[in-house]
Amino acid sequence: MQDPKCVFCSIVAGKIPANVIIQDESAMALLDAFPLAAGHTMVISKSHYKKIQDLEIKQAAALFEMVRKVASAVEEAMQTGGTLISIHNGSEAGQEIPHVHVHIIPRNATDGAGPVHSMFKKRPKPRASELDSLSSKISARLR
Repeated sequence: MQDPKCVFCSIVAGKIPANVIIQDESAMALLDAFPLAAGHTMVISKSHYKKIQDLEIKQAAALFEMVRKVASAVEEAMQTGGTLISIHNGSEAGQEIPHVHVHIIPRNATDGAGPVHSMFKKRPKPRASELDSLSSKISARLR
């Protein structure tokens, strides 16, 4: 399942060159062409799925197994004790290419990026009753 207009599908098909680190039948890890840090790697699904919830269970397991393996390799190669693992899931969340991909970004104490909470300047301050309502609303959709 490929989308001929998708840049990641074109990379998987070998039509666009990439610095591929590892691949298997379900997923591919490659260096990000526009890195936020040296060693910034992405793991992409080889099949075209727009959002994480569109993945079939088998593809999701394969994708995250590769993320798990590659995160360790990135940390060792870049000599860092941590990585930011990020998924932009939909355009509203900042997803620029509508194809499932996971960023693995090496981090260090002086990179200036801060924690994920620093991205949000307008954060809600919910009361306990609002949190109860939200958890019930989400939970109801899992039944």
